[in-house]
Amino acid sequence: MSIMNSLSPRAVSAPESGIVEVVNYARGRDGLLPLWVGEGDLPTPNFISRAAMDALAAGETFYTWQRGIPELRQALSDYYARHFGISLPAEHFYVTGSGMQAIQIAVQALTSPGDELVYLTPAWPNIAAALEIAGARSVGVELQFEGGKWVVDLNRIEAALTPKTRALFINTPSNPTGWTATKRDLADLLELARKRDLWIMADEIYARYFYAGTRAPSFLDIMVPGDKVMFVNSFSKNWSMTGWRVGWIVAPAETGQVLENLIQYSTSGVAQFMQKGAVAALTEGDAFVEANIQKAALSRDILCDALIATNRVETLKPDGALYAFLKIDGVTDSRKAALDIVDKTGVGLAPGTAFGAGGELFLRACFLRDPLQVKAAADKLCDYILKL
Repeated sequence: MSIMNSLSPRAVSAPESGIVEVVNYARGRDGLLPLWVGEGDLPTPNFISRAAMDALAAGETFYTWQRGIPELRQALSDYYARHFGISLPAEHFYVTGSGMQAIQIAVQALTSPGDELVYLTPAWPNIAAALEIAGARSVGVELQFEGGKWVVDLNRIEAALTPKTRALFINTPSNPTGWTATKRDLADLLELARKRDLWIMADEIYARYFYAGTRAPSFLDIMVPGDKVMFVNSFSKNWSMTGWRVGWIVAPAETGQVLENLIQYSTSGVAQFMQKGAVAALTEGDAFVEANIQKAALSRDILCDALIATNRVETLKPDGALYAFLKIDGVTDSRKAALDIVDKTGVGLAPGTAFGAGGELFLRACFLRDPLQVKAAADKLCDYILKL
């Protein structure tokens, strides 16, 4: 038996990221304007890094609490009280080694091999891949693209449910589309989950990046005790900490031992000095997050206004998240287009093919960057588009 044939079929079938493919293709070129991945252009602010460095220098390098250090779990509780107006004791919070690990642990907690999870697509590809690797089945239900705007159809979601369905994965505001659920949408989804006795895995990582208010509607606004909702989140976007790989889960306290066990048998917990940096992010970082949001709003307008003005791009300014998801007239292969665009313009975009059904004709641009850099990228893209 060959080496490859002796590996787990689920591992071998894990797909290459279509986003990473384009990044690797052009990584390191001079003059790149990298709008392809979901991160900003600022390094982690000093007040966060200093807290981690101080903890590291103080010798905080030993095994620590699997669920997260008490200071961080309490800081998360306080953060939700400030920004979501909800009182959740610290035992509802669990620290993970990234938002991606939060998703993996939630998948392990909520599904077994052969189970199904329904999610909305186009979607960040990692959720479907995490499910398939775990032996569950991902079932995509397409958001509808109508008049340049994405909308959800509850009837299509209900039609996708089977006796094997265990959960709904709802990402709002959405990566990549920017679709943002209304409170009515969330109430309908929660009622469907209650009726069919399903969990909701809620990815609200972009909740603060909402351009029509202080934050996007959340399941926390409408749920009651006993509702089966598990939230996955990350420090990456709000506080410019993508490389730190620290995330968290919000879940019913009854699930605590299960989640602790899953953390134990994966990473055995997040390094304590990194958690001290995360504490500083939550307790001292509100002004930094607000500045990031304001920058994203300005850059969103610069990019989308320029693209729409070409009369060759179908999109609207997204209500939330960090991405313009754009459909260019004449583009029928977004993977090929992404490679061509980076070759000819130096602007890095993610191909819509990476985001599953419904995304094939689109390209994604992350606008959490210096407005001047976004303006330069927009000019190059418009010139490219008008020459097609």
